[in-house]
Amino acid sequence: MRLSAFNCRRFVSVLAILLLALFAGAEHADARRASGGGFGSRGTRTFQAPPTTTVAPTPAAPIQRSMTPQPQINQTTPNQAQGTAPRPGFFSNFGGSLVGGLLVGGLVGALLGYGFGGGAGILGMLLQIGIIVGAIMLVMRLIRGRQGQASSASAPIGQGGFNGLAGLGPSSAPARQAASAPPRKTDEIGLVRDDFDTFERLLNEIQFAYGREDYAALRSRTTPEAMSYLAEELAENATRGVRNSVSDVRLQQGNLAEAWREDNIEYATLAMRYSSVDATLDRATGKVIDGDAKNATEATEVWTFARKTGADWKLSAIQST
Repeated sequence: MRLSAFNCRRFVSVLAILLLALFAGAEHADARRASGGGFGSRGTRTFQAPPTTTVAPTPAAPIQRSMTPQPQINQTTPNQAQGTAPRPGFFSNFGGSLVGGLLVGGLVGALLGYGFGGGAGILGMLLQIGIIVGAIMLVMRLIRGRQGQASSASAPIGQGGFNGLAGLGPSSAPARQAASAPPRKTDEIGLVRDDFDTFERLLNEIQFAYGREDYAALRSRTTPEAMSYLAEELAENATRGVRNSVSDVRLQQGNLAEAWREDNIEYATLAMRYSSVDATLDRATGKVIDGDAKNATEATEVWTFARKTGADWKLSAIQST
């Protein structure tokens, strides 16, 4: 009987540690779940998330394939340089030491026969574990709530936009947003209607060229880096014996996320929701392997265009949402 109680204490202790480890990693799992990948370059902002818009209200997937060197993380962060200590997470510093001490102490005690339960036995041990886990869940819920409020407070306000086929001019923010906070300037280069018309045209032409595997057309409308990734995808399709068929591309709605200048290069990042008839076909038989070859489906992506002074806009990066 004493051996059975000992084994029970040890099992519950290990189970508690596993549960807490899952709670600690839940936030990272959610963040990974949203990532769909991206490629190309956004200049010095390549590894920064573009501002969200009404078309793409959730952050775009990070760029995972890029020739842009990833910035080195310095020992001293900007907050530390200004004399402000970074806000620690619950599972670091004091919080981590506290939980670690409780877990290790409970586990060692359970192995020796007088751990979590103490004199109250297994029932007391289960009660203490429930209290610890409940307290941790409550604290993490409060932390997530504060982080959500901070994200809402820092969301871009007063972003420009362009609306599908009706004309691609910038739109103003709602009056209630302008009254609550100063508008954030997202267009630092002064885009005009011709620029937005060009973005819509490139969306159509690049999609069609990709479906036709027209390397020359893609090369004339993309940066060398973006072209290299598109060519890589087309080569992979050929290796698998499939091809992509794209037709009837129509921009439904779009928003300018940000536009800026770096030396003699201008960048414009836009969130675009568009419809298209998109399917993956068997090269030999034409059989549909994936997608729908008859009905249009919608997709939302974040595209970045770049141009040198006096040159034409070209696709520089694509990120999924």
